[in-house]
Amino acid sequence: MDKSSVLGILLALSGLIGGLILEHGNLGQVLQPTAAMIVFGGTLGAVLLQFPLATVLKALRSLAQIFFVRKSAADQIRSQILTFANKARRSGVVSLDADLNSIQDPFLKQALMLAVDGTEPAELRQIMEMTLYNRSEEEEHVPAVFESAGGFSPTIGIIGAVMGLIQVMQHLDKIDEVGRGIAVAFVATIYGVGAANLLFLPAAGKLRIRVREQQLLREMMLEGIISILEGLNPRMIEVKLASFGNGTLDAKSPAKPAAARSYR
Repeated sequence: MDKSSVLGILLALSGLIGGLILEHGNLGQVLQPTAAMIVFGGTLGAVLLQFPLATVLKALRSLAQIFFVRKSAADQIRSQILTFANKARRSGVVSLDADLNSIQDPFLKQALMLAVDGTEPAELRQIMEMTLYNRSEEEEHVPAVFESAGGFSPTIGIIGAVMGLIQVMQHLDKIDEVGRGIAVAFVATIYGVGAANLLFLPAAGKLRIRVREQQLLREMMLEGIISILEGLNPRMIEVKLASFGNGTLDAKSPAKPAAARSYR
């Protein structure tokens, strides 16, 4: 479980609810199903208009990555590549053909297959960097869905508030209900701004970090296979792979991979 995500959402909700209670309010004042329907329904509709359905569904399935973190496979991949390096040094790169079926990661398997087939290091790098770039472009659509939702929801919230005010203005003859009606109308704005800043935009940032972690892992695989193909000493390969770290990021805005930059 990602303790940072869980702690963050708990602190955010506690702060909002605590502030409401301190102002002598109650949750019933902000729990308005109609406002929620307008904001979340309108935001979802706008997102579906911008992105294909498959991309939106993939983004929804990725929500689990915000609160649950896979154990980094960097150490396992690094150990596997070093095993390949030692075997290739003793028996040649072609001997790694027998290990292809034991590789689970498709990217690593494809890179090693090209190496076994005798592909030149420069050609292999070009092919796999293009694969890396295409995958990164596809994966970056997931956080983009939540970034778009974070941009739409405040505006949808304002639309909901205006719709509520229109209804209130049509009943000015009941002046005792006007104040309560205006208060209810502005709940949609709270939903829109709150969803954007407490859910959609933070989720996009966390998912972008997850995507970058996978990109770094693939870059490490590529460097390892090319180093084997170039005949580098396994100890040198180990040092090179260690520079990629443990496969996790803490940066707020991780940079794009070199492969993506070179093909822009």
